[in-house]
Amino acid sequence: MSGAGGLRSAGTRRALVHGTRVRFALVLLSAAILATLSPRGFDSPVRAASFDCAAAHAPDEAAVCGDRTLDDLDVEMATLYGVVTRLVGMGRRGDLQDEQRAFLRARAACGAAAPCLTAAYRARIAALRAVLDDIAARGPY
Repeated sequence: MSGAGGLRSAGTRRALVHGTRVRFALVLLSAAILATLSPRGFDSPVRAASFDCAAAHAPDEAAVCGDRTLDDLDVEMATLYGVVTRLVGMGRRGDLQDEQRAFLRARAACGAAAPCLTAAYRARIAALRAVLDDIAARGPY
């Protein structure tokens, strides 16, 4: 601390803000990397991240549980959704929950059609990554 009254210099404040942003960006990067990793790498019991495959009855859920690529997309989407909802404020969180419900309706409308399900997941993942990018750029800090 320096200057009158123990105030920090403008350069010191900028360095602290920059350091905070760098640390936050590293946390986001770590979360994004973890989001792309599938917990099914060791053939764990049949389970997708956002629902229990043993209880899957809807055609879209059965398709996700029966297809490794779709299951991996589900794991990535659910992980990103969990991370993003913890990083945003309450108002934005409500919007994200509404968007997630819309995604689930769109996924259900796909039935068992893998190309449709893949497109729905990729669009949702892109939307969630855009929220992360916005947080990294402007931040909650």
